[in-house]
Amino acid sequence: MAVQADLTRANAITQLFDEVESRFGKIDIAVNTVGRVLKKPMAEISEDEFDDMSAVNAKSAFFFIKEAGMRLNEHGKICTLVTSLLGAYTPFYAAYEGLKAPVEHFTRAASKEFGARGISVTAIGPGPMDTPFFYPAEGADAVAYHKTAAALSPFSKTGLTDIADIVPWIVFMVSEGWWMTGQTILVNGGYTTK
Repeated sequence: MAVQADLTRANAITQLFDEVESRFGKIDIAVNTVGRVLKKPMAEISEDEFDDMSAVNAKSAFFFIKEAGMRLNEHGKICTLVTSLLGAYTPFYAAYEGLKAPVEHFTRAASKEFGARGISVTAIGPGPMDTPFFYPAEGADAVAYHKTAAALSPFSKTGLTDIADIVPWIVFMVSEGWWMTGQTILVNGGYTTK
């Protein structure tokens, strides 16, 4: 089932959960993949760009986690995708990684608040991924660098993180890995670490 919604609006997230529950009943697992990247020097980022990045990367995650925590069945699982840049020391991603950083605290706080109902809350930070999300923000030199930056890059068909590298971690975190809660895991083939 596909539902279109502007997840930068809290009421749209509520409506999204309403729609899913009306079709399938109570929810056990909620995975948030919402994100937008902006690669730009801080001195060039406008207030509108900052507000947009904040709404997409932080606000949407906050209200998604909030709504999921209120709606999930007991022993439910919430997982949010963030970025491995949270462990990086790099320029040009201040608005992206800086506005994904709050999700780590949202994850910790929610794990404490919803833990009494057995709900685990985690975040997974992929490295640069071979997806349409990655390429528009990067120039050719940066793409070439990212394709060689991870320790395991030589063993990847593109040198980048593949969706197939991330999905098993999400599946694990929302199933057998439920005991790990309130934490962010960087899954990036050795691209960066905390």
